[in-house]
Amino acid sequence: MAGNRGLTSLWIIRPDGTGQRRLTFPPGNAAESCWSPDSSAVYYLSTGSGSSQVWKIAPSGGDAVQVTNLSLDLANLKCSSDGKALAFTMEVFPGTGYDVTAAHLAAIEQQNSSGRVYDTLPFRHWDSYEDGRRNHIFVMPLSTGIPVDVMQAMDANSPSVPFGGAEEFTFTPDNSGIVFSAADTGREEMWSTEHSLYRASISGTGKPVNLTPANRAWVTRPVFSPDGKTLAYLAMTRPGYEADRYHILLRSWPDGKDREVAASWDRSPSSLIWSQDGKTLYVTAMDYGNSALFAIDPATGAIRKLVGKGDVASVSTIGNNLVYTLANQSSPADLYTIDPDGKSVERLTQVNRDQLSAVRMGDYEQFSFPGWNNETVYGYLVKPVDFDPAKRYPVALLIHGGPEGSFADTFSYRWNPQVYAGRGYAVVLIDFHGSVGYGQAFTDSIRGDWGGKPLVDLQKGLNASLEKYPWMDGDRVSALGASYGGYMVNWIEGAWPDRFRCLVTHDGIFDTRYAYFSTEELWFEEWENYGTPWENPEAYSRHNPAEHVAAWKTPLLVIQGGKDYRIPETEGFSAFTALQRNNIPGRLLYFPDENHWVLKPQNSIRWHDTVLDWLDQWNGNAPPRPGTVPAVAVPGQFPPVFKGNGVAVQIP
Repeated sequence: MAGNRGLTSLWIIRPDGTGQRRLTFPPGNAAESCWSPDSSAVYYLSTGSGSSQVWKIAPSGGDAVQVTNLSLDLANLKCSSDGKALAFTMEVFPGTGYDVTAAHLAAIEQQNSSGRVYDTLPFRHWDSYEDGRRNHIFVMPLSTGIPVDVMQAMDANSPSVPFGGAEEFTFTPDNSGIVFSAADTGREEMWSTEHSLYRASISGTGKPVNLTPANRAWVTRPVFSPDGKTLAYLAMTRPGYEADRYHILLRSWPDGKDREVAASWDRSPSSLIWSQDGKTLYVTAMDYGNSALFAIDPATGAIRKLVGKGDVASVSTIGNNLVYTLANQSSPADLYTIDPDGKSVERLTQVNRDQLSAVRMGDYEQFSFPGWNNETVYGYLVKPVDFDPAKRYPVALLIHGGPEGSFADTFSYRWNPQVYAGRGYAVVLIDFHGSVGYGQAFTDSIRGDWGGKPLVDLQKGLNASLEKYPWMDGDRVSALGASYGGYMVNWIEGAWPDRFRCLVTHDGIFDTRYAYFSTEELWFEEWENYGTPWENPEAYSRHNPAEHVAAWKTPLLVIQGGKDYRIPETEGFSAFTALQRNNIPGRLLYFPDENHWVLKPQNSIRWHDTVLDWLDQWNGNAPPRPGTVPAVAVPGQFPPVFKGNGVAVQIP
């Protein structure tokens, strides 16, 4: 860790788990790695030269060589299948080159005025103010070293902002073009979820061609079959809904018709790759509180679950087998391999073995109960560290964000239940109505009912856990949540005011009506509330925490990021003002340099110290004994890149 930032390096390991060693070293971070087709080199992005540029290194090690020295930072690196070109992205002003963009940015820095003028939305997004730049894909022939903007005719982003990555574009089978996902929607950008697939020539000539013009919803993750004859991609069907189910579509390349695979499968894939023989599609999808790995026959749609427990991510093929990362609530991600039948699983790494040996974890288990309308709802229970069934333990009810999200069986670096278990709390996590992984109808059910079904599920889930685990102290219960979870805590203040010893709300909506006018992705509010506030005012007032402040009475810790433009700081400030004006015990923790998440390591420590001390204050919980080591989040989550005879991974 360098100061208040993380530092990542590339490591390499053989497919049998031997030969693990570090490949890159400081200065700078190393990330976004990819193999050359002949496995003779690993290309990667590094900030070692002062900006993010392409470097390469032999898999045997040695000195790294800088490949690019461009005037802008590079991101999202890919190599063509013939090894003749690299693709990456740069933020440029549309219609200009990267050098012109760099010169323009330098000129802006020299201006005496800080004023900005906007004519359309967005004027800010996620955690930064807009300046007109867009993520554009560039293709650079290694023979010339000159990047070409394949999107120069488009005023659109690819990958999508802020969470998209290199999975949103790919080279065509003949390497003459790029297929990518982008939202070219003009002034409707912030109230439309339309993302289409486009094809552009790597020469940059001509305007990219829309391959999915009939679909006005979200289309993404293009990937070609090994023989180049089929394009697979993921597509939603309902415009305006970011949590719609992704369907798997296959298209005969280049001009064939689309065919859906596994149309009746009620899960939403989050990743998509082909087997090396092209006979199987491998996908990950949320499934009953786990991010599971599935194999799908593209011919018949038959589905097999290969890995059902934990959090599977970063799946790739290596020969006939699969390599992936797997995490759960007691362990950060490590590399595993599995055969196509799902019968032979081998663990390749134990990256955090030494750190975990010094950390005690709480045991955990999944449970279910009759929730709203007596429909089955699932949750997790994490026991306190050093659990003694003869003792009575205070309870922390964690409420996930989204709301179309999940408290899955994974290892988190922000909301990790083991942190609370290490402090002596029983931790309850409920996947209420609206959560993902339980069928699309379950996810859809939260629309227009933010304070209804989920609150009933939380109430019933807490009661069910108290009945199931009698060692939990029902008189010492606290609730905590962020984003939608923060909204729910604000809602609980007025709608369930007599239940908890204390509450914690992080970046949560306080006033649902004003939140529409202050947020940036308007499609989210408009979908969830069946329109705008002037079209459907009752929807924005039905479950509005601000309208129930008179009932507030529970001590509340308010946490807010100053660079959170999804739920701006005025929402947190308003909640704290309501507490102060009504003489309710409250505390405000403000991070002027954080967005919707707390990402800086030292800020995260401050966050956890403040939250845990707040819980202890109101629950009469004793802090850890001197010399003990409670459960803590430890480094080690990393995305791998697989190729040839080795595995390149980046490890913080």
